[in-house]
Amino acid sequence: MSCMRRAWRAAAPRRLPAPWRSPRPFSSASGPTAKKSVPYQRTLQEEGPGSGEPSRPPPSSAQVVVVGGGSLGCQTTYHLAKMGVRGVVLLERDRLTSGTTWHTAGLLWQLRPSDVEVELLAHTRDVVSRDLPAETGLHTGWVENGGLFIASNKQRLDEYKRLMSLGKVYGVESHVLTPSQTKDLYPLMNIDDLYGTLYVPKDGTMDPAGTCSTLARAATARGATIIENCPVTGIQVRTDDFGVKRVHAVETAHGTIQTPCVVNCAGVWARALGRLAGVHVPLVGMHHAYVVTERIEGIQNMPNVRDHDASVYLRLQGDALSVGGYESNPIFWEEVSEKFAFGLFDLDWDVFMQHIEGAVNRVPVLEKTGIKSTVCGPESFTADHKPLMGEAPEVRGFFLGCGFNSAGMMLGGGCGRELAHWIIHGRPEKDMYGYDIRQATPTAPAASSSSSSSSLAGPWGCSPGRAGCWIGNGCPGSELLRQGCVFQERHGWERPGWFSPGGAAPVLDYDYYGAYGRERHRDYTYNRLLGDEYTFDFPPHHDIIKKECLTCRNALALFDMSYFGKFYLVGPEATKAADWLFSADVSKAPGSTVYTCMLNQQGGVESDLTVSRISPGAPGSPLAPAFEGDGYYLAIGGAVAQHNWSHITTVLQDMKFQCKLLDCSEELGMMSIQGPLSRAVLQEVLDTDLSNEAFPFSTHKITTAAGCEVRAMRLSFVGEMGWELHVPRADCVKVYRAVMQAGARHGIANAGYRAIDSLSIEKGYRHWHADLRPDDTPLEAGLAFTCKLKSSTPFLGREAVEAQKAKGIFRRLVCFTTEEKVPMFGLEAVWRDGQVVGHIRRADFGFAIDKTIAYGYIRDPAGGPVSLDFVKSGSYELERMGVTFPARAHTKSPFDPDNKRVKGFY
Repeated sequence: MSCMRRAWRAAAPRRLPAPWRSPRPFSSASGPTAKKSVPYQRTLQEEGPGSGEPSRPPPSSAQVVVVGGGSLGCQTTYHLAKMGVRGVVLLERDRLTSGTTWHTAGLLWQLRPSDVEVELLAHTRDVVSRDLPAETGLHTGWVENGGLFIASNKQRLDEYKRLMSLGKVYGVESHVLTPSQTKDLYPLMNIDDLYGTLYVPKDGTMDPAGTCSTLARAATARGATIIENCPVTGIQVRTDDFGVKRVHAVETAHGTIQTPCVVNCAGVWARALGRLAGVHVPLVGMHHAYVVTERIEGIQNMPNVRDHDASVYLRLQGDALSVGGYESNPIFWEEVSEKFAFGLFDLDWDVFMQHIEGAVNRVPVLEKTGIKSTVCGPESFTADHKPLMGEAPEVRGFFLGCGFNSAGMMLGGGCGRELAHWIIHGRPEKDMYGYDIRQATPTAPAASSSSSSSSLAGPWGCSPGRAGCWIGNGCPGSELLRQGCVFQERHGWERPGWFSPGGAAPVLDYDYYGAYGRERHRDYTYNRLLGDEYTFDFPPHHDIIKKECLTCRNALALFDMSYFGKFYLVGPEATKAADWLFSADVSKAPGSTVYTCMLNQQGGVESDLTVSRISPGAPGSPLAPAFEGDGYYLAIGGAVAQHNWSHITTVLQDMKFQCKLLDCSEELGMMSIQGPLSRAVLQEVLDTDLSNEAFPFSTHKITTAAGCEVRAMRLSFVGEMGWELHVPRADCVKVYRAVMQAGARHGIANAGYRAIDSLSIEKGYRHWHADLRPDDTPLEAGLAFTCKLKSSTPFLGREAVEAQKAKGIFRRLVCFTTEEKVPMFGLEAVWRDGQVVGHIRRADFGFAIDKTIAYGYIRDPAGGPVSLDFVKSGSYELERMGVTFPARAHTKSPFDPDNKRVKGFY
């Protein structure tokens, strides 16, 4: 057996094989190698029938057909059966777990920088450690040996302190340990370079065979049918009378099953399965590896270790360790074999050895420890390192549960339950927007080699909340770039983040971390600015954002919001559809604009947006299209535009409304000019009267600016008097320059979305998917005014809102401010009178009031309703990274609570 030191020395001088010297970032079209051992006492490979015949004949029909017998397929089948669905069939082309699941490490870490994921992980843990043993009397292989996160720098330790505070909200025991305390817990660990660690005693590991076989046993006991050796060969899709494509049947090598619902849990093979139905599944297959050591004296009962900065994990394997990680130069599996089952690839030591140095540094005894076996198998990865779930927008009844980025075991229970709820009720119980396939806009980058390569390297990055993936997508932005714009990316769209006084900060082409023959970018402006963002303190550009905000508050600022979604809802039944879709009354005269929500059946907020009643225009006009019947113009935050499109389309299909939804997002730009001097400047540019009497708040009209036709709307998302200009794409630069020229003598400034974040939270405006999500209702979020409850007009979600109003609100969004100027990012624990009552959803610094502002939902620990009196009567603290800060609760916006400024009264 080789030891790690010899392996390192042998691998270091090797020359990369030919595919890696090529500039093409893909590799390994080769198939699996001979069978190798994995560190589990048993697998499911040898169980069941040995022939090519199915384990049982497929039925002629089913209510739901789940395809793929890995973690997600088994969990989804189990939860569907547990929720009472009869006629659930799981099809596995070989044996259960035979693709990726059989060799997975099976780690479960309870704390992640996402409240929803903490809840999902908690459910998985409950299923494998409690529910399944109780239901079946079988042991799933759950081992509770604890987890240890390693911090070798201040930022990493700050992140772990943040997770500890979030854990208190959910009752997850965790402890931040000093280096010496860590040594006491894990004597074999090198602590010379440690800042500290986060210890979670009840983390653990799952056995893939034990978990999936127990899930299968529990599911079949509840009536589900599991068929192995039954590959899917086709999916029948039919178009109904309204032109909507729907799943009709699943074809297998052994018969056809008629079904209205297919669930794609095929992992790496999910793309191929999607193609059978005409559904695009944006994921890629990669090699993912770990090695198993020989026996290590003293390692027994040690916690699992995750060293993010070294990009390695150390999983306890009895008296040995499994050592793995996520490399920056992964091997892509281009030609995914349909015959691959219980197979592994040869380990490429040139790729894997980058993990060994970090592992040996953390646990030095590994340097002299032999390697017993290597495990290198296929995994599926997505562009944003989030799974793909929900109903595909192309075909109704085709659901996704795939692309789990090596987290299929630990997220399987939570996601399996949510997917089952999604199938039964049309939406998940929790806020699953981050995983929803409907957020993947077709015009945004799919799971390309570059985005997925970054994704594989990305699980180990810090999560300050505002940072994340920042790229340039080539959209026209040179005008702003020359003025120092630092762009952000949201779902494939570019948008201004802030404006650097240092000048242009262009984004260079992706460099694959210097792999695949690329030259790695060295120090350049954009990369340096990005690096400054990774901090839990105020970043260096904090004062730049302050200047943008205060310029808007005291003079005026221009915000480029062109990445917004811009839709038209038109047709004979457009008003009927609008009445049902939108919670507010939008059926007003042309020229009106209304802020409204769209709700789901449970009363949760699927979107907040502005809806403007319009009159018909000329054919082909992006500003005013021609139509018969009624028309509405919808302006929606760009990051959630595709989600809105899919939600509206689904409702129109279900209700069979005679109208059309048109997308003009790419044909129109959008700039917002906000501030007390906005009227004076725009009056020089726009060919219309901007007085309060002629152009009141919440109205719009078509006019001209710099000789170009535009739609001007008097709205604000920052709490100031201002107008949005919706401009045909070809005229955007001309109009922008005219506004900037007119505003020059008034002190106009460019401003970005970081300023919008600060200004909007200061005014109390909601951000969808931050302090407003599909599992939050308008009543809980303080948006009751958006619901037309005083009218008799029905709308989607009305019954749920009325029922909640009658029963009482048991959770309420509250604004908090702290006197101490500390940066907050969300996920801070909220304490009321010495008890944890919730956590912060969104936080920022308000420069006009010079305070930290945070919004979070709170509950009454006694279980009672959360009234305004309850909010006012408590004494509050916000816990940031283990330290509490006194906070004041507000029942109105702390800035301009009487809403005078947006109406032009200063």
